[in-house]
Amino acid sequence: MQQHKYQDLIAVFNQTFGADFNTRLEKGDNEPIYIPANVNYEDYVSAEYHRVIFAHGFYASGLHEIAHWLVAGKIRRDKVDFGYWYIADGRNEKQQAAFEKVEIVPQAIEWILAVAAGFNYRVSADNLADITIDRLSFQHKIYDQVKIYLENGLSCRTQHLVTVLQAFYQTKAITLKDFEYRGMYARDAV
Repeated sequence: MQQHKYQDLIAVFNQTFGADFNTRLEKGDNEPIYIPANVNYEDYVSAEYHRVIFAHGFYASGLHEIAHWLVAGKIRRDKVDFGYWYIADGRNEKQQAAFEKVEIVPQAIEWILAVAAGFNYRVSADNLADITIDRLSFQHKIYDQVKIYLENGLSCRTQHLVTVLQAFYQTKAITLKDFEYRGMYARDAV
């Protein structure tokens, strides 16, 4: 079985996008965050490059944060956390529905990246609050978005990273069969 080290993911991302996009993937010690170049933010000192910072060295978190970066356009990549709202764990049902709506696209890309890397994707509702979350319905929406990407194609940056991950991990061409639901279990946090 392939071992997935976050250091490899960092190296692949940084070699692929570091120079052309002045962006680096970094392991963080706290919650994930995106910080544009030359921006001081809370405890983060400004750097001359953009930083995609993922949580605690978790490979899945790295893939997820990369997916958000791949979704973000140039204007969004100049804003802390791409300028999106985020309510931490403990969202109510209405907030959870809004979260899931905006997470479908990045999680579909994350799933595609995971398949390209031979890594087991787990859908993330990212909420431990005492509300009922229909993870299966959320998973189906993500799957439907994956189908759209496989039928219509990925963005240039996303396709480039998929190709690089496939070469690095020596995985086969991606097909819809790679996204079957069996064996998938929801994870609680990214």
